[in-house]
Amino acid sequence: MRRPAAVAGTFYPDDAERLKRQIDAFLAEAMLDVGSDPIRPKAIIAPHAGTIYSGPIAASAYATVDPGVRRVVLLGPAHRVALHGIAASTAEAFETPLGSIPLDRTMLDELVSVFPFVVADDAAHAEEHSIELQLPFLQRCVNTFQLVPLVVGRASDEEVAAVLSAVWGGEETLVVCSTDLSHFHSDAEARRIDTETADMILQGKASLIDGERACGYVGLRGLLRRVASERLDVSMVDLRNSSDTAGDRRRVVGYASFVVTP
Repeated sequence: MRRPAAVAGTFYPDDAERLKRQIDAFLAEAMLDVGSDPIRPKAIIAPHAGTIYSGPIAASAYATVDPGVRRVVLLGPAHRVALHGIAASTAEAFETPLGSIPLDRTMLDELVSVFPFVVADDAAHAEEHSIELQLPFLQRCVNTFQLVPLVVGRASDEEVAAVLSAVWGGEETLVVCSTDLSHFHSDAEARRIDTETADMILQGKASLIDGERACGYVGLRGLLRRVASERLDVSMVDLRNSSDTAGDRRRVVGYASFVVTP
């Protein structure tokens, strides 16, 4: 079974060549800032709005990724369904206009069997854009990889961190946490809130981050807990909002990208 693209044509182009050109342009611009040599982060945090809004900010994180990564663990918040726990897909592959991405079925099945709060739930994945928006970037930045997509609903920091511990792996594994920041404030208010949230992320103050600051706060808090246990460094590579890219300054959404390195 394949999970087809659900938001191609709305959140991002549904034409493969147009999508490829758009993502590559975002990455080329980002590389002018971060450099063309991969930083090889263990994890990244990236936004998931429509690509005309958050694509340049997401690219700032993806431009640092090692193209030789072989497995990507992707955490995205549940926007479409009420979800208790963490949802694994039963699909064999996820599709975008750029092609098909195979899932790591062994790992997904193991997570469902080991953790009672990880459930096989395709409904949680069917329309979820927080996962899907990351896939074209991965397809343009990573050579060949298997995907472990996890939609995060009502779960504790400890539960998310436990799942990440099970899938953490070594240099072959990249963790991606998908989240936007504040929603629908004025430009000035959003910049104030998002700067505070970025400082909380950089300082490891995970418990202070809630749904008003980041829609993917559950996965984010779990990742930061895991990062603290591994004594890894978190660096911010971009912080903007939709008024900087394609939006109205009166009602914006905040975006930031971070990299996690040894």
